[in-house]
Amino acid sequence: MDIFLARQPIIDKSGRVFGYEILFRNSGDSNKYEMSYEDGDKATIRVMQNILVNMGVDRIVGNKKAFINFTENILESDLYSVVSPKNVVIEILEGISPTEKVINSCKFLKKNGFIVVLDDFVFNNTYVELLKFVDSIKIDFLATKGEERKNVIDKAKSINPNLKFIAEKVETLKDFDEAVSLGYSYFQGYYFSKPQIIKGKKIPVNKVIYLNLIKELNSSEFSVENVENLIKKDVSLSYEMLKLINSAKYFFKNKITSIRQTVTLLGEREVKKWIYFICMKPICDDRPQVVMIESLFRAEFSELLVERNKKGSQYPMNAYLTGIMSLMDVILQKPLYEILDELVIPQEVKCALVGKEKNYYSKILDIVIAYQKGEWEKSIMMASCFDIDKEDLAVSYLKSIKWLDDAIPEL
Repeated sequence: MDIFLARQPIIDKSGRVFGYEILFRNSGDSNKYEMSYEDGDKATIRVMQNILVNMGVDRIVGNKKAFINFTENILESDLYSVVSPKNVVIEILEGISPTEKVINSCKFLKKNGFIVVLDDFVFNNTYVELLKFVDSIKIDFLATKGEERKNVIDKAKSINPNLKFIAEKVETLKDFDEAVSLGYSYFQGYYFSKPQIIKGKKIPVNKVIYLNLIKELNSSEFSVENVENLIKKDVSLSYEMLKLINSAKYFFKNKITSIRQTVTLLGEREVKKWIYFICMKPICDDRPQVVMIESLFRAEFSELLVERNKKGSQYPMNAYLTGIMSLMDVILQKPLYEILDELVIPQEVKCALVGKEKNYYSKILDIVIAYQKGEWEKSIMMASCFDIDKEDLAVSYLKSIKWLDDAIPEL
């Protein structure tokens, strides 16, 4: 699958390239941004994925800086941790208000070595505090005319004398000469170069990575730090988890902005469930969606039945894992025993899926499958062996449907 980015050079007074602004593009046919402002998060995530994984930062910018636009949501999260201050400049979009959260985010980024740039800046007293924690300001030469091109420098430098200024949308030699005379340090615009579209190939999702995530989640000890680092290795996974924790499904009063907070607040069981959920998407990307939905439904239904079981102390998460892995042979087109040999998952789950004899979790899965098929009497009879009555079956079934309906739009 072809993917596209555009880059536009940012040069110094001598004409040397300082860096490139990296821009999202849907295709190679249209050299403009074709997503709504509300899709800014998604555009930034795709840029980060493409530059870090699919194309490689070296190919895109060499030893120069990559200017990447950050939306307010991404600025206030800790997704900055997947990029390096050595080759990435964080550009704050013009629509972001200088709230206390935004100011604190910029302060933190500065402490971590990032260059922070304000895009399309127009001086306003509300920006006074924020200006203390940025390195450069971009001035739009199409929108800013006459004396204001100089006045904005004077006003901003009275607050932060170390600020550098970038003249963008420089269209003519006259604009360039004027910008140099006014004290601008860097320049960007059609006079030098239109954005250049770069075409690349999307690297097919390495399903092993996601299977290894499942493996890691089933290690003997659950460590918030280990799980946090695991999530941060994947830009998309980090974004999905932050989007989830701030969704209507959870009712936290304040916005959650870090992976550490997410893992801590959700807790071990909920984190595992959602990572399994999120990992299923790329693992299933070349299979019909119904297979993924079926796996997730089995997982949720199985877990709920174990919770309603009045006999013994079994582990609902093992039932969830049994359900989610039960169609992995269909998904990966590979015998289930071979897949399970590659994974460190609880022995009871392996036995449930490929064991010669039925165990607790395989029997729960049998109940789920029978109920789905409409084999009511069979499922009720099997469930009664665990003191799960027909009302429990019906309620769990309906709850599983609702959970899936609620969950899929969030992801």
